[in-house]
Parts: sequence; C-alpha cells; structure tokens
Amino acid sequence: MNVRDEDFRPRGMSGATDDGLARLVEDIVNQVLDPQAAEQLKAKPYERTEERQGYRNGHRDKPLKSRVGELTLMVPRLRRGHFSTELFTRYQRSEQALLLAMVEMVVNGVSTRKVRAVVEELCGTEFSKSTVSALCKGLDGVVKEWNERNLSTQEYPFLLVDALVIRVRKDGRVRLSSVLLATGINREGYREILGFMLGDSESDASWSEFFGRPKARGLKGVDLVVSDDHKGLVRAVETHFQGATWQRCQTHFVRNILDACPKALQSELHGRLRLIFDAPDLATARRFMDEVIRDYGYRAPKAVERLEAGFEDAMAVMTLPQRYRKLLRTTNGVERLSQEIRRRERVIRIFPNEESAMRLIGAVLLEIDEAWTTGHRYFDMTEYWEWKVSVTKAVTVDTRSQTA
Repeated sequence: MNVRDEDFRPRGMSGATDDGLARLVEDIVNQVLDPQAAEQLKAKPYERTEERQGYRNGHRDKPLKSRVGELTLMVPRLRRGHFSTELFTRYQRSEQALLLAMVEMVVNGVSTRKVRAVVEELCGTEFSKSTVSALCKGLDGVVKEWNERNLSTQEYPFLLVDALVIRVRKDGRVRLSSVLLATGINREGYREILGFMLGDSESDASWSEFFGRPKARGLKGVDLVVSDDHKGLVRAVETHFQGATWQRCQTHFVRNILDACPKALQSELHGRLRLIFDAPDLATARRFMDEVIRDYGYRAPKAVERLEAGFEDAMAVMTLPQRYRKLLRTTNGVERLSQEIRRRERVIRIFPNEESAMRLIGAVLLEIDEAWTTGHRYFDMTEYWEWKVSVTKAVTVDTRSQTA
C-alpha cells in the first residue's frame, strides 16, 4: 500500500485549523505560565518565604492567534510590577517552534526527561519533574475523549484490526501487553482510527471486550472485517460481527504457508502464491491454486495443506468490486500505524505504567486520525454502494423464488 508522508503529518503542522489541537496547545502553555510566575516571585502560591518578591493578583485573559486557532492564555497578574515572560516573544518570533515543541511533547509524552528539555528550550527556564509530568497528564483527557467518541453518526462498511505487543511495568515487574487497534473506512470513503485498547493478551476475551467498546459507541454497518488468523480474534469477530464477511490477511497467510515450506523452495513457492492472490477473478485463482497443489503436493505437503485450508478465507475480498480488493486484502494499513507507534516506543523501551502507554499511543493515533479524516478520501465508495444494492436485490429475488 502506498502511504504518503503527509498522511501522518500532525494536523496542526499543516496549517489547518483544528479546535482540539488549539485547546491542547492552550492547556500546555497555560500550565507553563504559572511556574514562570512562581519563579519571578520567588515563591509558589500561598508559600511563606523570606525570598518572596511579591504576590499574585489573579489572571487576565490574553488572546493569541495561531495556525491551530485562537488561544486564550491565562496570564498571571501581580499586585506590584508586571509579569514578564519570553514565551510570547518567542512564540510571535517563531510560532512553528512552539508547535514543533508541542508535537514532540505529544509523541514523547511518557519521557519526562525529554519533555523537560523541550519545555526548557521553549521557555528559557527550568521546570521540575512533577511539572513536566503534569503537562504530560494534561493529554490524558484529550486522548480519552477521542478514544471514546460517538461513532453512531456514520457507517463503517470496512473494518481492519491488528495488534502489537509492548512492554509495560506493572506491580514492579515488566509484563507484555497487547495494543489492540481498529481502523474503519466510513460511508464516504475516509479512513478513521476507531479506537485502541491495552489487553493482557490477544485472547478472545480481550478482543471481545475491545469490539464491544466501539459497538457501544455506535459502530454499525460493518460488512467486511480484515485481520490475521489469530484464533481469539477470529472467534471475537464471529461473535460481534455476525453477517459480516471475514477476510484473512493475505500477507500473514503467505507467511504462514512459507513457514511450513522447505527453505529451498520458499522463493519459488512465494512467486506462485503471488499469482494466486493477484488473479483477476476467483476462477483463475482456483486454477492457479490447483497447479500449486499439483506441483508442490509431494515436495511441500504441509505448505500445500495450509494453502488449501485457508484459501477461501484469504480470497473473501474477491466478492467485492475489483477497485476495493487490493487495499482490503491485507492489514498493511493497520500495521503502518503499529510502525508509527513502534518508532516512538523504541525510545522508551519499557513503559513505566499503563497510563503512560495510553498517553503516548493515543496521542500518536489521534494526530494520524486527524490527518486521515481531514485529508484525501481513501476510497470512492460510489461503486461499492451500487454493488451493495444489486447484491441485496439479488438475494431478495432468490429468497422469494425459494419461498414460492
């Protein structure tokens, strides 16, 4: 699948207005101003100290225009003198620097050391570890609201799901945790990230809980679910999306077949498998499969057995109009999200807790989702809906004829 770099560019960096991103920047900057006031006064709020240089007198609103929208900053007021900060000067001189710093805080939100360095570079002063942690935790509400948003206003005919494993410290021990991801293509043909969840494993219980969440938020109209052949995942799909077609990811399927093939034959067999999955129609694909069974039945019997057992599920996408097949026959699109998460996760290696994992992963996915839903359409769905109507009519006619 061809994915352009701009598909993953944070929406605020592209120059478009986004209220959610503006509120995020506003919240971060406001949390920076109070520690600067404490530094100028040589005392925190209500702190008794001989070094105190003055007292606070509330706040005043200061509007600040930016590429992500108008920000309302709560500037501290002092009883004697004026509150001074380099933040506004730095911002007006180079607004892009603030946005870059904000984005870096988002994608490295669990590393307080890195965020602290970014904030210090931006604001020209030092901040405590607790202050930086508070900045990071300010993202939690934004991520939670996005991950629990209402989905009932749309239909999502195509659902693609996958998982990746991360390491999280829990109860003093490092444990493996699965990040369950779901993306959908809505009625208009735009991709959306429908949600994510941390699970103890890729069991059917975890997947069932995961699918139950977007359904409770209004997920509907699912016609095709694309995933790998993990047994717990498949059972959960069968339970939660009855009536939908399950498409086994062809990329994973090919790997499974080649794993059972002697190494000397893997390259040769891989080329023959590609002919099957690139076939223009199901009849041609079956003919190519029969030829593979004939040529490799004795030389790679286990690989052939896997091919025969999974062929129908891996070719389910062939019932759709041809223009939709290529991008719906694998979970490569979801795996691209996993790569974006993994790129940040490598810096951290081990998440200190589940909250930090949710914060980082959610912030990364939120930015990508904004780029997807406001960018170019993934599919022109006109042909799909025409095809869907024709299939429904054909089924209705067949049912009536059988009844008569």
